Amino acid sequence: MPNVYSRIYLQLVFAVKNRQALIESVWKDELCRYAASIIQSKGHKSIITNAVKDHIHLFLGYNPSNPIPDLVREIKCYSSKFINDRHLSRFKFEWQTGYGAFSYSRSDIDRVYQYIQNQEQHHKIKTSKAEYLELLEEHEIAYDEKYLFDWI
Repeated sequence: MPNVYSRIYLQLVFAVKNRQALIESVWKDELCRYAASIIQSKGHKSIITNAVKDHIHLFLGYNPSNPIPDLVREIKCYSSKFINDRHLSRFKFEWQTGYGAFSYSRSDIDRVYQYIQNQEQHHKIKTSKAEYLELLEEHEIAYDEKYLFDWI
């Protein structure tokens, strides 16, 4: 389509089913690289991807020709298959239903990049649940806690 221009930055966040701590540090980087390759293959620009034991953050330059729900579904589907086919997890790996999608301006790129890069240090202080609730509140997203992710 001629004369369509966009610059949209999104952070996607989603969790391992039941918030189980299944993402192990020995293969976390491999998972992040694989998720970034899915993002790139769908016409988006992967900026940074990082995971901790029970969830993943993906920061990207978003191409609006690929709807967000389709992108998230494909990342979840292909990455869980990647993990299970390679037997990276001792247990069957699944992502929970649902996700967070948060938009940012160009001036936020460095701050969000650093935040995602430092997830391990960040979670020494703050739980995943507290972090997610903070993101929802920061973006002024109304929510009902009973419909958030399943927490163990």
